[in-house]
Amino acid sequence: MSNTAAPPAHADYRLSQLDELEAESIHIFREVAAEFEKPVLMFSGGKDSICMMRLAEKAFYPAKIPFPVLQVDTGFDFPEVLSCRDSWVSRLGVRLIVASVDQAIADGVVVDDGKTSRNRLQTGTLLNAIEKEGFTAAFGGGRRDEEKARAKERVYSHRDEFGQWDPKNQRPELWSLYNGRIRAGEHMRIFPLSNWTELDVWYYIGQEKIELPEIYFSHTREVFVRDGMLLSAGDHLLLRPGETVQERTVRFRTVGDMTLTGCVESNASDVAAIIDEIAIARVTERGATRGDDRFSEAAMEDRKREGYF
Repeated sequence: MSNTAAPPAHADYRLSQLDELEAESIHIFREVAAEFEKPVLMFSGGKDSICMMRLAEKAFYPAKIPFPVLQVDTGFDFPEVLSCRDSWVSRLGVRLIVASVDQAIADGVVVDDGKTSRNRLQTGTLLNAIEKEGFTAAFGGGRRDEEKARAKERVYSHRDEFGQWDPKNQRPELWSLYNGRIRAGEHMRIFPLSNWTELDVWYYIGQEKIELPEIYFSHTREVFVRDGMLLSAGDHLLLRPGETVQERTVRFRTVGDMTLTGCVESNASDVAAIIDEIAIARVTERGATRGDDRFSEAAMEDRKREGYF
């Protein structure tokens, strides 16, 4: 009989890819909470920010999330998204700060020239809220598969005293070691979902049974075609000559300003069907449905340099 001891029961234990991503994100949340004096989680009510809320909830459970959440309200946000936002805030008992673009215009923080989209006016509104509240770190839901400029981000993304980002002057992050040193007036943007993809997010939503705005799933909606996108019909958008409203079965891959966020034709009414749909998609959700990213190849990078999410 051999004297060799049997291997422990956990010897073949392996984390799944999704478990590894979750563990990395939870580590980032805890690092930031320990390192920064006043962090905040940017919470739009969209799927990525809701995933961040779930990760933050797990990172600090059974305690409450130890920082507030911040939403920049364009004034044209989908009602379903705002309703889901309020549901999460109420359930977790976190403090919600709403930075309103309308209020920022009224206060002279940003200027509405009648041409600039509300999405672009979010930048000044956000930077004003960060300065006013004295936040030193802001969690964002950017993913590297989402858009070219976001692929350039580090997990800890430095912003200078004007809230600006320099993609050519970022700090190294070898071995997941993060440099959070900032001077007075500066802050960090933190991206816990940096290594996630849209597909990972949906697998996680399914695994965790996460509550989402219902417009992410297939439904019937009145829409019209503009610049190759299906936009929601309503009082927020005036039809141009040649545009006609029609009913279609659609869902949203991403949510934002109603005047610029398109939907896609889809019969995917549950998470499994959405995963099947995304698995064969060849265009990112922003590229397919966000009009503000179509102004130029560098549209997102230009806005991020100015202080956008």
